[in-house]
Amino acid sequence: MSQIVLSNVRKEFGGQRGARSWTALNGVDLSIEVGEIVGILGPSGCGKSTLLNIVAGLDNDYDGQFTIQGKTIEEQIAAGFRVAYVFQESRLLPWKTVRGNVEFALKASKFPASEWRDRVDNVLELVELSKFSEFYPQQLSGGMQQRASIARAFVIEPDILLMDEPFSALDEMTARHLRQSLLNIWSAFRTTILFVSHNATEASFLADRIMVMGSDPGGTIREEISMAGVQRPRSYEDLGLFEKSKTVVNALRSHSGRTDPVLA
Repeated sequence: MSQIVLSNVRKEFGGQRGARSWTALNGVDLSIEVGEIVGILGPSGCGKSTLLNIVAGLDNDYDGQFTIQGKTIEEQIAAGFRVAYVFQESRLLPWKTVRGNVEFALKASKFPASEWRDRVDNVLELVELSKFSEFYPQQLSGGMQQRASIARAFVIEPDILLMDEPFSALDEMTARHLRQSLLNIWSAFRTTILFVSHNATEASFLADRIMVMGSDPGGTIREEISMAGVQRPRSYEDLGLFEKSKTVVNALRSHSGRTDPVLA
């Protein structure tokens, strides 16, 4: 049984004050296996974040079916299932240290306080922040703040990790370092990851499969691209990765209605 299954999921936002309603998702079908990393790419407004919010349980007003191992997300969470979310901004609590921010997640998930130190030490080492555990967010660079948010997400050992363009605000070299940090920590936990990105290279480096959504109309998955054949651990110097990323770029152009020349 797949871990995440969406069947014919449709989401429509009603117009207010005379505005027209619009369809964010229109018959989305998607299955994700345990431990798989799946990326969602597409133009702005095609429904990527809406899809992520449904999987997170933040939006329950939709048609179709969404299950996690055969149950609703409400049933799974009531049974102890954990979902973590990493956003574009780190969203760290400014009055808490790095350690305090990570501990906050453990407290919210009702982990025994006796386990906090070991769990926090472990994830901070994986994201290379052990020396900065007593620093406050304003004392850290943007990349370090995002590493702390990744540590906070993984410390609860989530069954599913959702990410909405988590590296989009960073320069490319910092983003590359964080993508590798993410894969290092994923290797330790093997959490199922579903993420949204606009970056074809990023998606190709991280994902096992990439779902390309389109525009005009949006709300549907137009193409699935498998990263089979590109071995882990991955390198940006891998020619196979480069060829796959070209395939992703061409798919994005095709399904976004762009008329640019296709990459050879």
